[in-house]
Order: sequence, then structure tokens, then C-alpha cells
Amino acid sequence: MTLASSVASTPADASTGLPYTYLHTQSWTRATNVITRSDVRRWRRDSDSSGRELTRRLRDVPGLTHRPTPAGRSSFPAAPKKTTRYLAGELQPYLAEPLPVDATTLAGSLAPRELANEPAYPRMLVHGVIGLATSQYLSQEQRAETLRVLAGVPNISFEGEQTDLAGRAGLGFSVTADGSTTQLILNPGTGEVLSAHEQVTGARAGLFSLVLILERGRAATDTSTPSSRP
Repeated sequence: MTLASSVASTPADASTGLPYTYLHTQSWTRATNVITRSDVRRWRRDSDSSGRELTRRLRDVPGLTHRPTPAGRSSFPAAPKKTTRYLAGELQPYLAEPLPVDATTLAGSLAPRELANEPAYPRMLVHGVIGLATSQYLSQEQRAETLRVLAGVPNISFEGEQTDLAGRAGLGFSVTADGSTTQLILNPGTGEVLSAHEQVTGARAGLFSLVLILERGRAATDTSTPSSRP
């Protein structure tokens, strides 16, 4: 994946002195016979994995055929707000830092290489990259390595320019494996994952999950955000 060799830095890459990792996501997720809808802002103190989450959740949508729309996102600000605080050790990242510095070792941390011949292996690798992107801040170098991991996913295909649910343009990649198709949209400049969307097939076909990563960075406190810094 040639994107990996030209990943640009972001302002947050230079903010390593700030104690909190900040992530703002919106997600639609299958839960048995309904689709849950959540907006989550998360601050994690990197030194001890404590932190805070601010969650807004819309009413669940019955059935499995729901298709999220840009207009539907406008309801999140009016949804009830819940704050959850986490003590030290309660808000762990997807993978412990420091992450492996080469793509082969990183891929092995995301999906056991012993399963490389299993039908689910491509899906496991892609889910691992999504897990990283939705759990912790990835530096410029780490983003490049995750792109190299994606480049090694069996049967990954390039879908050209795509636009996510938030209206952001990026480059689309998809993987079909183990009864589902997962699409990633990446920022072509910074290598950041903008969104991930999985549809499943079979007897219970439909939306499995969709996540938008709206903002990520570092913050000085568990109430400030990267965009609110002076």
C-alpha cells in the first residue's frame, strides 16, 4: 500500500506531552435483533489507563435492515448524556504501548499467524486495525505501520474515492471474508481511519457495525478536546 510511505503528520502528533488521549466516535452496532446507536467522547490518561467517557445514546432501532443516514446523526446532540469515570487500569487501550514497530509483528499482535489459513483471518486483521483506531491515538509512524498491515490482508480490494456518513472524502478499501464485507475509508494524507462499515450475509443479513472516528488527538484535561485548545 503506497499510502504507507507518504503518511503526513497531524497537529496531535506533536502533542506528546499532553496526558490524555481523546477520541470522539459515533457507532451503529448490531445487538441481537436491534441496532444500537451511540456517540462517545473518551478521554484516557495514558500513564495509568484511567479516564472518562461521555456517552449519548439514541433509542435502539428494531430489526437488522437499518441503514444509517447523515440526517440521523443530527439527533445525537439531543440524546440523553451519561458520564462514566474509570479508575486506573479500567480504560485499557486495544494493544499495550509501545506498539510493535514493524508491520509483521503488529499483524501478529492483531491476529495470530497460526490462523492465517482460516477463512476468518482477513476479517480478524481488519478488525484489529479498527480496534486500534477506535481505542488509542496512533502516531504518524504507527499509522504507517497499520497501513502496511492492511496492505498484507489477503484479498483486500481498493474501491476508489469514497465519502463516509459524515461527508468526509477518503480512499475506500474492502475485505470480504467469513460471511461479511468490511469497508474502511482512510484519509489519504494522514493515513487515519475515518470510518469502518461491516455488512453480514446469510440468513441474518444486514448491518453488523458502522463506526465514524470524528476526532482524535491529545488533551490536557479530561474535559478539553484537541479542537478546543488555544
